[in-house]
Amino acid sequence: MSLISENLLDMPLGDEPGHLIRRAQQIAVSTFNEVHGRRVTPVQYAILKTLNDTPGIDQVTLAQMIALDTSTTADIAARLEAKGLILRAMLPRRQRSLSLTPAGEAMLAELRPGIHVMYDAMMAQLTSEEQHEFMRLLRKFVDRRDTAERPKEG
Repeated sequence: MSLISENLLDMPLGDEPGHLIRRAQQIAVSTFNEVHGRRVTPVQYAILKTLNDTPGIDQVTLAQMIALDTSTTADIAARLEAKGLILRAMLPRRQRSLSLTPAGEAMLAELRPGIHVMYDAMMAQLTSEEQHEFMRLLRKFVDRRDTAERPKEG
């Protein structure tokens, strides 16, 4: 049993990991909206960025890459297509290939400078060393969870 879980019932809400992670997510979304407005959501940005980095991938692979379920990814992709930001083309086996349109590329280019502003705003309260440690632990937390949730081969 971990040190944290031994005293969980006596722990103030503000010390519970799940609560802190939810608050961090709220802060990240709020900061994203302050910097970028509401033209796209953080998840839509993740889709645009992923399609920029891996054009032509199918919807299922996209969902895996950004850690969303396939139906949510399909719904968001349909909205981005309706906005003219992505193009969905049918592939064999009823899959869809996704790519950015010129408008999607332009939107991503408009958002890019704000990513640094957003990052700086979120991390401003931490020293450089704390920022590196925070990101290292956050990556470790997410990567270990992702690895544990993958189906075992064999």
